[in-house]
Amino acid sequence: MNILGVNYYFHDTSVCLVVDGQLVAAIEEERLNLEKHTTRFPRMAIDRCLAIGGLSHGDIEHIAFSIKPTHNWKRKLAYGAKHGASGRSFLKREVSRLNSNQRGVAKWLLEGWPRFARRPKMHFVEHHLSHVAGSFLVSPYKEAALLGIDGAGEWATSFLGVGKGSTVTCFKESFFPHSIGSFYEAPTEFCGFRPNYDEGKTMGLAPCGDASRFYNVVADMIQVEGDGGIHVDLSYFEYQYYGHRRCGQKFYNTFGPPRESTKDGKVPFAQHHLDVAAAFQKVLEERVLDIARILHRKTQAKYLVLSGGVALNSVMNGRIVRESPFEDIYVMPGAGDNGTCIGAAYYVANTVLGAPRSFVHDDPYIGPEYSDAEIQRAIRAAGFEVLRCDPVAKGAELLLDGKIVAWYQGRMEFGPRALGNRCILANPTLPSMKDHVNARVKHREAFRPFAPSVIQEQARELFDTEVDAPFMLKVCDVRPEYRDKLPAITHVDGTARLQTVHKETNPKYHALISELGKESGLSVVLNTSFNVMGQPIVESPKQAIDCYLGTGIDALILGDYFLAK
Repeated sequence: MNILGVNYYFHDTSVCLVVDGQLVAAIEEERLNLEKHTTRFPRMAIDRCLAIGGLSHGDIEHIAFSIKPTHNWKRKLAYGAKHGASGRSFLKREVSRLNSNQRGVAKWLLEGWPRFARRPKMHFVEHHLSHVAGSFLVSPYKEAALLGIDGAGEWATSFLGVGKGSTVTCFKESFFPHSIGSFYEAPTEFCGFRPNYDEGKTMGLAPCGDASRFYNVVADMIQVEGDGGIHVDLSYFEYQYYGHRRCGQKFYNTFGPPRESTKDGKVPFAQHHLDVAAAFQKVLEERVLDIARILHRKTQAKYLVLSGGVALNSVMNGRIVRESPFEDIYVMPGAGDNGTCIGAAYYVANTVLGAPRSFVHDDPYIGPEYSDAEIQRAIRAAGFEVLRCDPVAKGAELLLDGKIVAWYQGRMEFGPRALGNRCILANPTLPSMKDHVNARVKHREAFRPFAPSVIQEQARELFDTEVDAPFMLKVCDVRPEYRDKLPAITHVDGTARLQTVHKETNPKYHALISELGKESGLSVVLNTSFNVMGQPIVESPKQAIDCYLGTGIDALILGDYFLAK
């Protein structure tokens, strides 16, 4: 059974291919069209997934879209009618967007699908089912509590339920505008960042502020009811009018003037910006912890599956692991809308079609891979001599020498984090390395931390964690005795967004980190994504070489080859 999963109606469009229950490939369209967080129809990703699987269009039996366009339209109509001219404008935009997306699908089927190829059966899976049920069905758990939280799907903003086997039961949904995701977009906008895009920056900024200054007023803005429902005091916001700014005048009257948004990001932060970020981050964590405790009381499950854009808040995830009654949580590497292509495909396979569960998504390396010959051709085309090397030995040597190393290996990761195959690496024991990488390569805001990758065998020694974090989605404390020894990856509050690296999943990356640790005794590397700010993570050898040449990266290890300027 061949299933194509497609996320198109939302941002971060993406595609996956599932063959007989196994995830053969998954790709985000942005990696191919070079438009970060793209909303374009993922035609290139479809073609690439089919090529990886060795299939033609006619081999596809089912296509699963991660949306049910007609879902909750009565609620939308009622909402639009309630808000007069603003509501009519909202409904007009919604109808226009739906029609545009439907035309995009129809155009692809008409132009992109071979004329005489078999037409697959089309499935439209509710957005939160794609998030929540799909994540559960590829998790290692046979039974778990389920929680999905984002800005909004078709209209729902959260999903609370339980999964058993291949069955998912929903207990409670909240609906727009009562949204934790939209609530958190407001401080993102207020701090001069792009909402629904830069929430990770707000999370990184929060430890620089004093949460107590505005905590009480922010805590009163959003409440969790006894059944897990979400209620937002909308008097502070304007996002509820859809298309308007997130913050309302009462927001500015309460917290002060917003930070000006500029492309270069050089406008300084005032203290109240830092304090607002800190307060909203703390309240976000507490409200989701409240929901997690409600879910545990209702389900008595050992584990929690967490999904949706809010699940990318790794600081929040770390608190859930430490403070909730659950033993551990599963967050798939593509926890946001990009991962709904996988969720929709597995919901169709396991729940709609009744195929037994046979796959666990514990390996993020499911994207394209280039052959040795293709890598050699790209190197020659760029004017470099083809120099073969032992990538592990050469990489460790360069890192120990204080060099910034671009590391390009094997199949591309899926999701927003670079997890060992499309990375920029540096030695985390060098005090100046964070600023060095920022100044020469990433050009990011100085407050944003860089993450560590550590071999799984040493994780508990260096970091205060009892669980694995293979997808870099759980923040924990760096143990106090190692903070001065790992200055380049320790955030201002003593934490780190950890990735635990397993030998079985990525042996080459594990070997590199182990080799680096032989001298210092610390098998940890600073790992940031192989891209520059505003661009997607590189996909092809040519993109890797272009990024390398356009930055201050010292060396590029491309497969088994070494490039130096």
